[in-house]
Amino acid sequence: MAIEICCKAATGAPDVLGDCPFCQRVLLTLEEKKLTYTTHLINLESKPEWFLEVNPDGKVPLIKFDDKWISDSDVIVGLIEEKFPEPSLSPPPELASVGSKIFPKFVTFLKSKDANDGTEQALLDELKSLEEHLKNNGPYVNGEKITAVDLSLAPKLYHLEVTLAHFKKWTVPESLTHVHNYTKSLFARESFEKTKAAKDYVIAGWAPKVNP
Repeated sequence: MAIEICCKAATGAPDVLGDCPFCQRVLLTLEEKKLTYTTHLINLESKPEWFLEVNPDGKVPLIKFDDKWISDSDVIVGLIEEKFPEPSLSPPPELASVGSKIFPKFVTFLKSKDANDGTEQALLDELKSLEEHLKNNGPYVNGEKITAVDLSLAPKLYHLEVTLAHFKKWTVPESLTHVHNYTKSLFARESFEKTKAAKDYVIAGWAPKVNP
């Protein structure tokens, strides 16, 4: 089956993979399952006509299976698992939402202009919750076996690390040793190295949201 995927092109560099964590999540899934695919980089500032014709919402990631285009990373990842069940990346249902609140709390803290509004603490609380889970169940969310939960968290933790260091001079506390080991392990995977956006493009992608 020929798989085609549309991902965001980097800001100011239309031939380079951009900073969308949801696109990287899908790419990580394809890489971990050793699937062959073709990537189309989409300049979201100037979307090509063919892309809008097959995808009027104009959102990425977008993937093509059996001549049908599918959007939404949750749906896409579920479909990949269904069509290519080996190796399985399905987490136990009770672990599916581990770490799911980290990304929205990170975005709120990143955009915050008030140091006393509680957004930093809200993010820390979620990271501490992940720390506790990894301490008891690690090294990955489901023990030794990497799952879709890890592949969803990895790009988001990468964006958190890069942008908070740049815009707020903030880093994950050293005391959260299991979170640090977890991110190092995820970022060192071949699939991650192959699909990550360069730090400069991550920063450029977030800049308009941080300083609108």
